[in-house]
Amino acid sequence: MELEDDFDVLDPERLIQCPYNKHHRIRACRFPYHLVKCRKSYPEVAKELATCPFNARHLVPQADLSDHIMKCNDKGFIEQDIVNQSSGFQREQMNAVSTWQAPPCDEDWETESLEQSDSPFVWGMTNSGINSSSTTFEQKNCLPSRVRAPESLPYALSWKD
Repeated sequence: MELEDDFDVLDPERLIQCPYNKHHRIRACRFPYHLVKCRKSYPEVAKELATCPFNARHLVPQADLSDHIMKCNDKGFIEQDIVNQSSGFQREQMNAVSTWQAPPCDEDWETESLEQSDSPFVWGMTNSGINSSSTTFEQKNCLPSRVRAPESLPYALSWKD
């Protein structure tokens, strides 16, 4: 059974009484974890309690479940969901067709790879003035001044020897 005042229902630090042991008072933010722990520690009490269909944190004696269901504050949220579903509100949202279209692509990777086939890739370097008939080109370092491109590979290439 929860001990709640109307003004602090949303306060995660409010204290809630444990349904398994009346001497336990747990902060609301820890209450779901505590319920799992106490359910294992008090299996006989757990058999006598029923879980509210509207809020799993509501554990009441099985004899009082129907009365609790009639008065449960969380029932209104479920009823509102049912009203929304029957009116087609959610169905309309799910069936809405997206009008998004991919922007036109003006890249041609095959052409770009043929144009750059003569120049090796070096991270942080750009090649300007590439001429497909010439293998000479000017390299421009576009890295920030505190970063430099590596001068050699970190390993030896066995196939180059």
